[in-house]
Amino acid sequence: MKMKFVYISLLAFSMGAVSCRKYVEVEQPNQRQFKYTADFEKLLNNVDVMEKSASMPILSSDDINLESNTSMQNLLTNELGNMYTWADTYYTSDQSDAGWDALYNLVYVCNQVTSFVMESENGTTLQKQRIYAEAQVQRATTYLTLVNIYSRVYNSSSAASDMGVPLLLSPDLFVSLQRPSVQAVYDQIIKDLTAAIPVLPDVTTNNLHPNKAAGYAVLARTYLYMQRYPEAAENAAKSLSYQSTLLNLGDYADGTKAYPRRLENPEVLMSKEATRPGYLNLPLSSKLVNLFDTRDVRYSLFTRNGSTFQPAFTGRGSYRDMVFQYDNIAVGVSVPEMMLTQAEGLARAGNTNDAMTLVNSLRQHRFKAADYTALTAADAPAALRIVLDERRRELFGTGLRWFDQRRLSREPALAETVTRDFKGTTYTLTAGDRYVYPIPPKNIELNPELLQNPR
Repeated sequence: MKMKFVYISLLAFSMGAVSCRKYVEVEQPNQRQFKYTADFEKLLNNVDVMEKSASMPILSSDDINLESNTSMQNLLTNELGNMYTWADTYYTSDQSDAGWDALYNLVYVCNQVTSFVMESENGTTLQKQRIYAEAQVQRATTYLTLVNIYSRVYNSSSAASDMGVPLLLSPDLFVSLQRPSVQAVYDQIIKDLTAAIPVLPDVTTNNLHPNKAAGYAVLARTYLYMQRYPEAAENAAKSLSYQSTLLNLGDYADGTKAYPRRLENPEVLMSKEATRPGYLNLPLSSKLVNLFDTRDVRYSLFTRNGSTFQPAFTGRGSYRDMVFQYDNIAVGVSVPEMMLTQAEGLARAGNTNDAMTLVNSLRQHRFKAADYTALTAADAPAALRIVLDERRRELFGTGLRWFDQRRLSREPALAETVTRDFKGTTYTLTAGDRYVYPIPPKNIELNPELLQNPR
C-alpha cells in the first residue's frame, strides 16, 4: 500500500510518535513510547508545532502593496510572486507547501492525542478529558484555517457540494485523501468545538492552551466565516464573558514600557503565529494607511516609515513582528477580534448603539486618553462600515484580512476589487475562485485522488 503524503515531513515522529497499534508491542531498549497521560500533555506543550498557522495570506491580502517598490518585487521568489498575484498555480511539482505541511502535521499530533490519551496510564479521567478537549480545539482551529485557504468561500447553497480539504481524524497514514465537502469540514469543526468547550478550564497556565474563552472565540470565528453573524456575535460575547482584558496601547507609545510577547499577551486568547513571507518587509497599502488617524498608537507602534526598513521603500510598512524581534505575528483568536466580531453581528442586526459602544471601548485603548474622540454612526449600515474599517486597523498585517476579504466577497455592497501592478503586468482580484489557494501539485502527484481546485 502506498503511503499518503498529506504530510511532507512528519515532525510528529521527531517528537516521539504514538504507535498506531496501541501499545501491544514490547517496549524496546532506548526507545520512548508515549503511554502516560503526561506524555500527551507534553505533545500539546510543543510550541514549534501547536502555534503554527497560515503565513501566506499576509501576502495575498490587500493589506500589502508592492506596486511602488520594484526592488521588493524582484526579491519575491516565484511562489511568493504567484501568491501575491493570485496566479493559477503557486508551487511547482518539486516544491512543498510549507503551510499545508505544518498545518496537517499539527492535525496529526492532535489525532494522536484524541486516539490514545483516554487509554493512557497514570492520569485521572478529568486530566485525560481536558487534554482530549484541548486537542479537539487545536484540530478544529487548524481545519478552520485549512478550509479557508484551500477551499471555496462558505456558501450555504453550495457548501454540500464544494470541495473541502482532506478530513483526517485518526493518526493513520494510509487513509484516502479524497476531499469531503466544505460543509462536512465545517460540521466537524463545530462538532469538535461544541464537545470540547464544556470540558475546557476557565483559566489555563498560558495562552498556548485553549480555555473556555478561546473555545468560544474559535467557534465565533467559525460562524463569522460561515456568514452566520448572529451566532458569531453570540459566541464572541460568551468568549468575552470569560476574558476581556485589553492593553492600553498609550502605555507603550513612548517605548519605555515593553510590549508583551505573544505567549504573555492578555489580549491573545489562543496563541498562533505567522511569519513574514520569505522574511520580506511588508509595505502597507495606501488605502489601509489612510484609514488611520496618525494619533492612533497602532499607527506609531505597529507601522514604520519605509525608509527605516532594509531595503527601504516608499510609504509605511508593518512592524508587528519587529516590536519583539523574532516573536513573529500573533494570529490566534483575541479579545479585540471578539469585540469586533460581536460588534459586527450587532450592526448587522440593526443594533447601532451597542455596536458602536464596543468599537469605542476598543478604540479608547488604542489612543492616549487626551487624543481620543468617540466615533458615531447615523444608522446600522454606517456602524457596519465603521466596524469593518476597525477590523482592518486592528488586525492588519496578520493575514486575517484575507479571510475577511473572502467572506465579504459574497456581498456586492461590501466586496472590494483589488488591482496590483507587478513586474509590468496588472492583476485583478474579484469574487470567485482566485480567493482559493491551489492544492500543492506535489501532493496531487503523490495522491491522485486529491483533486485540484478550479481556477
